[in-house]
Amino acid sequence: MSGVNKVIIIGRLGADPELKTVTGGQSVCRLSVATSENWTDREGQKQERTEWHRIVVWGKLADLCGKYLTKGRQAYIEGRLQTRSWEDQQGQKRYTTEIVANTVQFLSGAQGERREQQSQSGDFGAQDFGPEPSFDSNDEIPF
Repeated sequence: MSGVNKVIIIGRLGADPELKTVTGGQSVCRLSVATSENWTDREGQKQERTEWHRIVVWGKLADLCGKYLTKGRQAYIEGRLQTRSWEDQQGQKRYTTEIVANTVQFLSGAQGERREQQSQSGDFGAQDFGPEPSFDSNDEIPF
């Protein structure tokens, strides 16, 4: 039996992209993207919850993300969930789940600045979602 593994998010980058080149010369870009939901609770108080997503982008799209995206800019991301594991320095097995993106579109933001490149276009801007969560260095893509 086969299934569907598809994720779509629209959020803002919590930090500048981390672009690296791995063995073989392929580019990989790591993004940390925040999405927020707002609601009013039973007492009438406005509530907000922010969720942080780890995004990995490969190849030419990784190069574009590294060049054009910055902290605070909004992006539409489409991809699949992937969980990977490794052993940390103490020999403990560690896991992380991330979105492996196959589509990234740059979306609207502040200052009305408009840029276009290939299939990505948009107005860029910043919004403060509070501090980006700290990740253990062992959680990064092992290069």
